[in-house]
Amino acid sequence: MSQQGEKPWFTYLLRCADSTLYCGVTNDIRRRLEAHRSGRASRYTCCRLPVRLVCISGPMEKPEAFRLERKIKLLPRRLKVKALREHGPKE
Repeated sequence: MSQQGEKPWFTYLLRCADSTLYCGVTNDIRRRLEAHRSGRASRYTCCRLPVRLVCISGPMEKPEAFRLERKIKLLPRRLKVKALREHGPKE
């Protein structure tokens, strides 16, 4: 990371109860998952509970994480998981 003490950022993919996928960015995955699961994180996921983490990228700087999120969101559903898994650890 570029600055000492700065938390790394991650792009993540969730599967909602209706089988749709949600892509997001965070620097604290546990806190963000808790927020999603309690219905506080986004309008999209709050009415599609429960959600499950499908995959997460490796650590990166904030601008890179947001660029990857944008790229993932523009892909067709069948390519989203594959594209994100190319950027780091799985689940």
